[in-house]
Amino acid sequence: MKTSAMENHESFKIFCEAIGIRLVELPDWNCCGSSSAHSIDRELAFDLVARNLAMAPSGRPILTACPSCTLRFKETHHHLTESADARIRFRRQWGVPFDESKKVMHFFELIDGMDISAFTNGEKPLSGLTYAPYYGCMLARPPQLRNQKNFHGLLEKILGTLGAKAVTWKGSTKCCGTFLSVARPEATTEVVNGIVQSGVDSGAECLITACAMCQLNLEIRCNLKNQLPVLHFSEILTLALGKGENTDQWFKRHLVDPKPLLAAHGLI
Repeated sequence: MKTSAMENHESFKIFCEAIGIRLVELPDWNCCGSSSAHSIDRELAFDLVARNLAMAPSGRPILTACPSCTLRFKETHHHLTESADARIRFRRQWGVPFDESKKVMHFFELIDGMDISAFTNGEKPLSGLTYAPYYGCMLARPPQLRNQKNFHGLLEKILGTLGAKAVTWKGSTKCCGTFLSVARPEATTEVVNGIVQSGVDSGAECLITACAMCQLNLEIRCNLKNQLPVLHFSEILTLALGKGENTDQWFKRHLVDPKPLLAAHGLI
């Protein structure tokens, strides 16, 4: 989010500020390793997340906006809670005991139950916008996290209160290929084309994603003649709140230009 998805990062910060959430970035944080480290070296993947957990201050939840980070953080937290050996390794590596009370939250968990329309004075700034909600696969719970809350449907719930209409389609939880985009781009293109075509067939004007990696793959690996703009959830929320002053900087990073669509709906 700090590099290839800067538009996601900036709109996320602006939106949180607009609804009264104060974000404090973790100093000297490191990448969670995502799918790459997890697939190659499980101990390294564990340590990458554990270091962040060790540095995070007590008494505050750890907020993630990336489904992959959420999955890695929650799995590591769960493993530390369940395994005495993991807690011993944690203390040996980082010099502090594991704090089980540290809560890991995804962005969805933060805004679930909030009435976002209250910040638009009850108006519906997204009225007329028809979109396909795309969650991807990383928010699906692995067996060890089966008791965690599932937030599928939250995109539709929140954007619906702002006037947007979600289509019924087949691609909402299909994997975009994640890091196979680097190792097997031809395989990713086939998968992505199927997802985007499903959105086109459903009558959606755009896709709205919960994941920065998905957004990147859906644009960079699609080679269909008819493509759809792919917007970050944080972007459309920020626009709905009338806080999109820097959209020129955001949208020039999109490979499928969303400006004609957003202008047609009076959002820019």
